[in-house]
Amino acid sequence: MASGAQYPFPGLAPLPRYEPLREEQGRSPLEAAAAATTTTVVHLGPPRAYAPPARDHIVWSLCTTLYCNACCLGVMALAFSVKARDRKMVGDHNGASSYGSTSRCLNITALMLSLLFITIALLFATGVIAA
Repeated sequence: MASGAQYPFPGLAPLPRYEPLREEQGRSPLEAAAAATTTTVVHLGPPRAYAPPARDHIVWSLCTTLYCNACCLGVMALAFSVKARDRKMVGDHNGASSYGSTSRCLNITALMLSLLFITIALLFATGVIAA
């Protein structure tokens, strides 16, 4: 600030003057900034392959249990789905994958049997197949 200039905020003291550090006294501001710049390197380790979480098919099993419970396969599928979810929560991904696969197979089988029973029932009801 010039000696004759007034401070723009009355009631507040002006800021103290900047005093250059000893390291900065013979350098330009760009050289001082370049000397102060450091590099940080973070080592994360070897890359790991991403494995998606195992599917437990709990909603499908619940629907199979409520609507298509042929030969109690829906109840068995629901039990295996719950086991798969428990294994997934514990961190056993291989066990969760195994139980989830069994649940999926039971759900598909229950669905196919239910569709077969419904088709046969409709064929009997319409008279295409005589008893």
